[in-house]
This record gives sequence, structure tokens and C-alpha cells, in this order.
Amino acid sequence: MEPETDYGVPIPGRVLPAEQWARTAIKRLPAEGPLDWEAIFGRSAPLVLDLGCGNGRFILSSALRRPELNHLGLDVLPLVIRYATKRANQRGLHHVRLAVCGAHEFLEQYVPPRSVAEIHLYHPQPYRDETKSFKRLVTPQFLLLVRQALVADGSLTLQTDNTGYWDYLREVAPRLFEFTSVDGPWPDAPRGRTRREIYARQHRLTVYRAVCRVRADLSQDQATRIAGQLPLPRFAAQRKPSSQRRR
Repeated sequence: MEPETDYGVPIPGRVLPAEQWARTAIKRLPAEGPLDWEAIFGRSAPLVLDLGCGNGRFILSSALRRPELNHLGLDVLPLVIRYATKRANQRGLHHVRLAVCGAHEFLEQYVPPRSVAEIHLYHPQPYRDETKSFKRLVTPQFLLLVRQALVADGSLTLQTDNTGYWDYLREVAPRLFEFTSVDGPWPDAPRGRTRREIYARQHRLTVYRAVCRVRADLSQDQATRIAGQLPLPRFAAQRKPSSQRRR
């Protein structure tokens, strides 16, 4: 069987014999949260949360490299979750769970405070039509929910190939997090952690990356006040002309 690829880059891992497959789908979330991670995974371990996991490339790679961690991936599109679930099942990744849910909704309704070790958000939809800017995921309130979800030494990884989004993230995220830009590519995935990153790099788009950690000098009340003063993501998201693009 030919290996699956994203734009020529193989999907991480290999298909195991059927008797070794896992069951990774959360077919239905409860009406109310919070969720009990130990009950969901059948063990107690630090949790990696991938918001907008798409076809599962990052969560597969991370789970294969770090079996000691639990991994949960979300996406609003049932089709891509079906792809991700099939791949995680076939690779025997018993420490992975996948569900259809929006990122903001999940953080707000289902995540217990200070219970997630890592949150990853790769290439959130920029909505280039500015009349749809209200649909953009990353807002001050969203960052406040992320901050609330993370353990004291937890991290938020951000990545985008949209310059307007990146400028906005650089403006607002450092107010609530210690914000560190990362020069790519990622050492664990030199050709790209996600399908979108592979596409962007092959089309010579700049990929911007950052790792954020909760600012220990801010209380939750202080962070809430700061978030209330930050701008909403009403940036211009149009692409630069091709002459201005770079890797």
C-alpha cells in the first residue's frame, strides 16, 4: 500500500496490524463539562491539546514521539476528524483522543482550569474578508481561556502564515504571556508540522511561529482586566504580493 502524504510529505507513523489498532474517537461530548481527563484516557498523564487539528499530522507526530503524554485533537469539520481518527486508530495510538468541537467552545465549556500542559494552534483561519473578522478565533477572551486552561508551566504554541494575524498576535499575546518567536523550521518536523505549513513553505510563504508561557507576574484578575483593554482581531488579512514572500 502506498504511504499517505501531504503534498509529498509522508504522514507520520505506519499502519499496524488490525489487532493492534486503537479507538481514539470521542463520538459525543457530554452536554456539560468539565471533562475528567483520567477517565477519558484511562490514565493520568500531562495533556497536549491541538486546537484545529485538521487531518491529524501534528497530533500523530507528537503522540508517536511522546507516548508518555496524552493527546487530544479538535476540529469543527467532521470530515477531517474522520481522517485523523482513522490514522490514529491504525497507528495504535491509545493515548490519543479526537473530537468534533470548536476551540473556543471546548476551552470554555469542557476544560478544567490549570489542567493542560500544552496547547497548540496552527494556522487559524484568517478570514480575509474583513466583514467576517468577528469569526477569527484568537481574541483577548480566547487567550484568557487558554491562560486559564494551562498548568503553571504550560505552553501555547502559535503558528500562522498570515502577516496580519501574526502582527495581531505579537501585539496582544505578550500582554498575557511570555512570548518567544521561533525561527523555523521545527526540529521535530523540518518539512512542516501540519498540512498547511507544508503547503505554505512549498509556496514560499513566510511561516511565523511562537511559543508562549503564562506570565507568572499576573494574577487571573489582572489578566482579565488587561484582556478587557486589548483590541479585537480586526486586522487586514490580505496576502502580500508574491514578490514580497519568502520562506
